[in-house]
Amino acid sequence: MSRTPNTPNILWIVATQWRAQALGSAGDPNLLWTPAGTQEPGLRTQAAEVAGDADETAAPPARKLAAAGARSLGAPARSRTPCLDALARDPHTLNFAQAVTPHPFGPFARAAMLTGVPSPENGVRDYYDPLPPNARTIARELRERHGYSTAFFGKWHLARRDPLAPLVGDAHARMIVPPDARGGFDFWEGFESGFLLNDPWLHGTRLPEPRQFRGYQSDILCDRAAEYLREKISATGATGAAGAAGAAGAAGAAAATAAAAPQFCIVSLEAPHPPYAAPTPENFGARDFSPAFDSGIHPAAKTKKEAGGGPINWPVKSGSGTEVPRSKKDRDPANIVLRANVPLGGEIEAQARRELAGYYAHIEATDAAIGRLIAAVRAPDRVRAPDRARASDRESARDTLIVFTSVHGDMHGSHGLFRKGWPHEESVRVPLLLNARALKAEIAQEAISLLDLPAMTTDFAAQQTFSRRFDSHARISMPSVVRLPRQCERVWRGVRTPARKLILNADATPWLFFDLEADPLELRNLVADPQRKQEIETLRRSVK
Repeated sequence: MSRTPNTPNILWIVATQWRAQALGSAGDPNLLWTPAGTQEPGLRTQAAEVAGDADETAAPPARKLAAAGARSLGAPARSRTPCLDALARDPHTLNFAQAVTPHPFGPFARAAMLTGVPSPENGVRDYYDPLPPNARTIARELRERHGYSTAFFGKWHLARRDPLAPLVGDAHARMIVPPDARGGFDFWEGFESGFLLNDPWLHGTRLPEPRQFRGYQSDILCDRAAEYLREKISATGATGAAGAAGAAGAAGAAAATAAAAPQFCIVSLEAPHPPYAAPTPENFGARDFSPAFDSGIHPAAKTKKEAGGGPINWPVKSGSGTEVPRSKKDRDPANIVLRANVPLGGEIEAQARRELAGYYAHIEATDAAIGRLIAAVRAPDRVRAPDRARASDRESARDTLIVFTSVHGDMHGSHGLFRKGWPHEESVRVPLLLNARALKAEIAQEAISLLDLPAMTTDFAAQQTFSRRFDSHARISMPSVVRLPRQCERVWRGVRTPARKLILNADATPWLFFDLEADPLELRNLVADPQRKQEIETLRRSVK
């Protein structure tokens, strides 16, 4: 076991169906707002259908919006994701802009992310396959090799489920995940599935029987995890302080501090997964631990008591000092900006607009919940640090690595398709933000997959940095067909680089080949282009 007083705490925040493009900082125009009369050209709203796409192929002003997020619009720009935008802008955030999921479907991606082993090699080949009880998960690795205390909150989706039970509702939400099927976490509190974005059922270490909690799922999970982590991290600081007070000399103080285990926690959120019509909180105020972003992502946690007995009033101010709009216009399907690869004029467009209106509402609400969680995790250091007499003491406080990502994206009408399982960018690309004091701001362009996350995390636990020796390509696949509506109808595997994507059928024949540099919306399948034959064959040899 290898740990020191400076071994960092680690928090993974994992959403579901949150595609990489869906952040204000990534330039999604549906999450940015400009005053009336200043709408950027080239955006597909129902009121003004104009060819082009906000973050890929539109006129230069819209391309600037995509490249620089809210900053490209100047002071009038406002964001509906201020918390994650602040995380992305923080001077200690590494943003992997080319990150992909290894498998754009929940159970396969979750198993791969927990083990660092792709499906089906990790034991999950079918949608209903459970994670093997003896799987070598990141929780077991960190506890046994680095002395971590490990915790999991939220959606599991890796237990043995009844395939005949309804996917949506109480059946899967209330089923008990046996202790030996919880991935080796010391503390576990969550649910198998059920897609209840409101009033979730939770069970686990301190809840032997399922108990329903009233409220928005993201709020409940983030607030319960925040409470747990605040207590654990504060206890770590108290242990170190008590040891310093009672020990003879610096050696005794260091030994006492080392006795407190660093924390590893996963908070697994179901939002913004369907049902997109599920209600979201109408009022984001009156919440404990609401973040007040003063500068960067290291906010002081605020509670009603600390605020003088009253609620924290939203809109929250982001790091740039701009406010979050609270308008029904933001949720009007007619005002949704569609990607330029969504067919117009029929039911596909209508469904895309309708579902995206709900999708972005859930993103906005979940961003607020995530902000409170980050504030709670950061708060102990901010409270304790001024009390330390020397800068060296402040530097010795445990760092916290915060990771934000999603298990997959959603097509939302692009190419006439919906949901996930598809090899297109909207389905496979995911956000991946890593924030810690030891990191420096960078928008990284390496080919990276969530398969790399366990190894990166254990590296950071051991040495507060990690190897950047990624492959030149990321492997992506669907190991089986999931027989659910609107999902991909074939098994496929392939590779993606920042510039190219090759997808093979189950029999290894080429299905799709895209030049992502020239065609980021994947409008031209070049698989039959004779001039690309050698390039396709070279990439084909990389597909396993």
